[in-house]
Amino acid sequence: MNRFKTSKYKNTTPKIPKKDGWIANVRGGSFSSQGKHIKPSCSLVAFNTDHAGGGMLGLSSVNAGADGKWSVTQISCHADLVTDLDFSPFDDYLLATCSADQTVKLWRLWDVDQDQPSNAEVTLSPADGRLELLLFHPAASALLAVASAGGVQLWDINRDSALTVLEPHADQLQGLSWKEDGSLLASSCKDKKLRLFDPRAQPSAVQCVQAHQGNRDSRVLWVKDDNLLTTGFNQVRQQEVRLWDSRKLTSSVSALSLATSNSTLIPLFDSDSGLLILSGNGESVIDCFEVNTSEPFLSQVSQCVADSSSRGVCLLPKLALDISCCEVLRLMQLTENFIVPISYQVPRKAGQDFHADLYPDTVGHTAAMSADEWWKGDNKQVERVSLHPSKRPKPAAPSAQEKAQKDISRGKSKEEASSSSSPLSSPSSSAVPSRSPSSTSGLSSGFVPSPSPSQSSRAIHNMLGPSSKFRHIQGSVLHRDTHITNLRGLHLTTPGECDGFCANGQRVAVPQAIAGGQIAVFELSQPGKLPDTALPTIQNSVNVADFCWDPFDPHRLVVAGDDAKIRVWQIPKGGLQETLTEPECVLRGHTEKIYSVKFHPHAIGLLVSSSYDLTVRLWSLKTGEQVKQLSGHQDQIFGMAWSPDGKLLATVCKDGKVRLYDPRKSTSPIQEGPGPEGQRGARVVWVCGGKFLMVSGFDSRSERQLYLFSAESLASGSLASAPADVSPSTLIPFYDPDTSVLILTGKGDTRVFIYEIVPEAPYFMECSSFNSSEPHKGLCFLPKTECDVRDVEVARAVRLGKTTIEPVAFRVPRVKKEFFQDDVFPDTAVWWESSLSAADWLSGSDGQHRKISLRPKDMTPVSEAPKEAPVRKYLPSSVYLEEKTDEQKKEELLSAMVAKLGNREDPLPQESYEGVDEDEWDD
Repeated sequence: MNRFKTSKYKNTTPKIPKKDGWIANVRGGSFSSQGKHIKPSCSLVAFNTDHAGGGMLGLSSVNAGADGKWSVTQISCHADLVTDLDFSPFDDYLLATCSADQTVKLWRLWDVDQDQPSNAEVTLSPADGRLELLLFHPAASALLAVASAGGVQLWDINRDSALTVLEPHADQLQGLSWKEDGSLLASSCKDKKLRLFDPRAQPSAVQCVQAHQGNRDSRVLWVKDDNLLTTGFNQVRQQEVRLWDSRKLTSSVSALSLATSNSTLIPLFDSDSGLLILSGNGESVIDCFEVNTSEPFLSQVSQCVADSSSRGVCLLPKLALDISCCEVLRLMQLTENFIVPISYQVPRKAGQDFHADLYPDTVGHTAAMSADEWWKGDNKQVERVSLHPSKRPKPAAPSAQEKAQKDISRGKSKEEASSSSSPLSSPSSSAVPSRSPSSTSGLSSGFVPSPSPSQSSRAIHNMLGPSSKFRHIQGSVLHRDTHITNLRGLHLTTPGECDGFCANGQRVAVPQAIAGGQIAVFELSQPGKLPDTALPTIQNSVNVADFCWDPFDPHRLVVAGDDAKIRVWQIPKGGLQETLTEPECVLRGHTEKIYSVKFHPHAIGLLVSSSYDLTVRLWSLKTGEQVKQLSGHQDQIFGMAWSPDGKLLATVCKDGKVRLYDPRKSTSPIQEGPGPEGQRGARVVWVCGGKFLMVSGFDSRSERQLYLFSAESLASGSLASAPADVSPSTLIPFYDPDTSVLILTGKGDTRVFIYEIVPEAPYFMECSSFNSSEPHKGLCFLPKTECDVRDVEVARAVRLGKTTIEPVAFRVPRVKKEFFQDDVFPDTAVWWESSLSAADWLSGSDGQHRKISLRPKDMTPVSEAPKEAPVRKYLPSSVYLEEKTDEQKKEELLSAMVAKLGNREDPLPQESYEGVDEDEWDD
């Protein structure tokens, strides 16, 4: 631009609507990732939410409904945080997502007022660790760039493997951008380098240059012609914008320093107008610049101060703008509770003529070529279309098959959708050959319809594998009124074998960081803020190693100490009113510090303990004597677990072995097999009715892993394993035998892992995880009777934080909550009632818990719910296809006019008025 020539966009003004023009009920996520937190198409806006630990996306329409309000819905996408998302430039309803769970998924979305899919139609597994970025190709259909922490892969989503893998980056990859013609790919990295790739020519970078001097995050974006723009930080920690010429990438063409801030600058560029938006994550200031190819390269147009700080920003596609008011950009700002549409308008006389100078032809919605054609060397460009209202391309009408499939998808209930895949549908603009049902899927700018719904469902099931009905399980902290707050002096460094705290249905025991091994006991029925004064405690006189509640007596607490003694305490009814110093009894026998203590699941008063003396001992609380001593361990005993029937005891040891004991028949292990290779810690729990052992531990690289062993053949090693993540704390498992759901978390973690365990491959079926904003000490689960079955709550736990005890509910989303969900609430065992005495068990008897139904008397099981008759929502096509004669049309028009005017034979209103007599006119 000539410096003396005035830009037609220089007076572009941002306009923020009133609050009733914002998209509400958003709950925008604030998770840390390199990707976009919000992305629009011409029809929909998808965005990160704080639901399900970031694994769910929010979805809204671009424009408000007839009532002037927006509908917002959620779609569960991944078992872990969604790190990036992108809509296809050629299909408003095709969304790609990538996640920390190392997968890429493609979703066929519907309008917001319809049921969204429960399963992705394609899942890609780049197998390159946590994925950070993804980006559709701007010209070729079905071509996707996927980036992990250090590398980039190109995928044709019609294939089962990557087209190419680019040379790894030296550090964390932070930005990715395609050139407008799709020939080159640019990346920015934590190593401060800007790289250019020609993926079809070579996997290594064709150019590489030092970009910004600062150590904070950077971003890259192609702008006009051959120019690149990067955002980052300079040496004095100021936000910095640099413009580069890709033909000579030795130094930047221009540099601009902005404010001193810690926020990463997110650049957005409109190639038609040359306008650049810069917004810092966590900031409320939004700048607008015009990018030029000559001096001045960057000229500021406006600065907007929003009402709330940004969690993400995006620009609507040009075809979605309102040209009647001279709108040249529309920015969607994601905040904590709203999406704010900010309209950038050029002051012109609106609503008159089409301003062709403001709206040059823009890129259309039809792909220029397929991914295969691009990979073979084609460089076709997307056809441009006019924004003039009379010249805009009309969306093609869907085919009859698509309509039928759409009606099927609409008519499904959410329960049906959660257990089966929705039929495939395809926009009519797609023109890609169909693939066989056994292959991954047929995707292009849209999806190719399958031959039949049944074949489609089978193909998707084969591709995705079995799915858990608990995959959308949601954890949520209950209302603050149920919290116990103002906890002080917590002991946060309990031994690794200890769960950190313990709870039953009535009270919680928490260790205190006070000399003498003191334990505080809080009543769950008395939530609220604790006083600042000292509270009564249990004084053990030595450091606490482990402790647990008697499952059959909610007032009995057993505490193991560093002095090799086990103390049994009786808590008064109503809770602690004064400090306890004398235990009910003391168990003596171990010669060294105790690791852990566990109660028998059936026999009352039977306790097992493990110690540094490498023995496992069984105790009778009734007599206060040791009754059995087990041997065979060669190192530290990490964990113990009784089998569900109480016959066998499993242990996992630091010597890398998993052992199985039958204490009544032998003091030595009856089975032994290889366990986790790592030596940091481990836990063991019985699953699937006692057929399998699940061990959480560490592998040889100190990464947390889950292992599944057959209880009948430990020597054969693990049947399956599942990676968790990298963390120093041992995952502590809780297993619900009613649902076969496994819930795990570690001390100091913020994430709770959830799996369904099945007795056949794939064994571990990952479900949505639960994330908290602050680290917790751990979770303790309460009896099943504490769950609110009316709200489909399958598990209830209490979470110990730094200063709080908070109840956490785990719920399964269901539509028909008025019915009792008997498929997730079978009769449950009353494990809080004993079935025999310790003496009976030692003599060879076995017990079994009675079972009860959780169904309230006023609820009908969902399996007995009346079947709803299908209702036709739309008129048959014959109504619309029927041709009417001119006479019929004329008759309908006349009838409508007469009905509006009313009956002409009706008397006029004034005819009914009463007058006065004639003689009354005389004076």
